[in-house]
Amino acid sequence: MSRYWKISLVIALSLLVLLFSPFCGLSLISPEVIWIPGHPEADVFWKLRLPRTVAAFLAGAGLSMSGMVFQALFRNPLATPFTLGVSSGASFGASIYFWLGGSTLALAGSLGPLAASLAGAGLSMGLVYAVTRAKGGFSTAVMLLAGVIINFFFSSLVMFVQYLSDSHDSLRIMHWLMGSLAGLETAGLADLGFVVLAGAAAVGLMAPEIDLLTAGEELAASRGVQVNAAKVRLFLVSSITVGAVVSLSGPIGFVGLMVPHVCRLGLGWSHRLLLPAVFFGGGSFLVLCDLAARLILAPAEIPIGIITALLGGPFFLWTLFKSTRTGDVF
Repeated sequence: MSRYWKISLVIALSLLVLLFSPFCGLSLISPEVIWIPGHPEADVFWKLRLPRTVAAFLAGAGLSMSGMVFQALFRNPLATPFTLGVSSGASFGASIYFWLGGSTLALAGSLGPLAASLAGAGLSMGLVYAVTRAKGGFSTAVMLLAGVIINFFFSSLVMFVQYLSDSHDSLRIMHWLMGSLAGLETAGLADLGFVVLAGAAAVGLMAPEIDLLTAGEELAASRGVQVNAAKVRLFLVSSITVGAVVSLSGPIGFVGLMVPHVCRLGLGWSHRLLLPAVFFGGGSFLVLCDLAARLILAPAEIPIGIITALLGGPFFLWTLFKSTRTGDVF
């Protein structure tokens, strides 16, 4: 099967998952009832299930796309959107928002969590950039180490904020840190959709540069790529996308690790071809994980971050041992 047929198959299966997932778990007598205004099943479908499915798809697509970019930048299949501390920075911003509750940040309304998370992600990006530049140049190795340090730093700040919070806010922060799409505000869907789609467009335009960076910085520079500027742009786009996702769903792990790696196994290195497969594959993957989170212990619900962690842990180990045996970065 050619790579184009594989991409078409991934997109088709993803659209089928997106189409049928909102209906799973509903006790519909007939499909027509969802069009009856005021019907309980119609309210559940239009106000809860459909927005949640769309949110899961956008979150999975954004995390997978960002994971693909970070794996290309570091030339390492174990790199994730959380590698550079962006997720922990966004989590810190959101934790501050929850801690302050109805005070200043709450005046932002539905944009409050998004603004707080993006501010935290921006602070994390600024610190990573400052540390990397302070060492001279824009070394990938230094950027990785700086990201690990910043990640631990902001994770500690999140725990500190949780300690300062009362029992209600502390429980809210802890539940949010597990990753969940329950109780999402549909007003934030448009903001998330804009950020994720804009990020996908930017990454698509930079796909040739990503290919060259993956092959090596020296080769990329010899082909006319401004290496440092390209890495900064990719770093910025991916980090903003992750910050937007974290603001809505919490820090959902392993999606950005698993999906890009699986797609790369079937499609190779070309990021022009990888992008649509990763985008739709990641979206449908998180939709299925959210479906499992809703149905396994129904009517109770498992945080979606637990589902992805249960899948991602074994996958991480398999990827680690596979790359150790072969000595390949991809």
